[in-house]
Amino acid sequence: MNSSLKERFARLGPIQAIDRVPSGSPGAFVLQPHPDLTTVKTVSAALSLCRRGASMLQAKRALEAMLQDGRAVIPLSRIEDPASLAQELAGSGVIAALDPQPPVDVRSLRSRLGLSLDDFVLRYGLDRDAVADWEAGRATPDTAARSYLRVIQKLPEEARRALAEAG
Repeated sequence: MNSSLKERFARLGPIQAIDRVPSGSPGAFVLQPHPDLTTVKTVSAALSLCRRGASMLQAKRALEAMLQDGRAVIPLSRIEDPASLAQELAGSGVIAALDPQPPVDVRSLRSRLGLSLDDFVLRYGLDRDAVADWEAGRATPDTAARSYLRVIQKLPEEARRALAEAG
């Protein structure tokens, strides 16, 4: 019986509370389905991610992306021990590792540069909807976008100039 992720969550009923880890460092995890397993225990994996600061919706979307694309990155606000989280997720059929390129907080970057959303996307040639989704936590930048955001973070004027010269 193959039920959708939505159906499996619905069968659980409303979640009363999630026992979140008390403290930890922020970071991002790369998620991949275990190649030797035919099923992923999505509900237990989602709860593990929620315990580390992801919302249920963020966890659901990350797991759906992982199942669809074979890989997903999810930012987490409270990783107490990366090895224990990786082990916990492995029990759910998910291979997890710290992302070597942690996420860039786009909203704080934009704020530090003193730019509105529209000014930021125009200056750096980014898609407005994508940036709005990143800031709202509805999506995470892919590897190339994270690299570009990191360049903007470290060298904002040089990034703007390079884009202007290339255009």
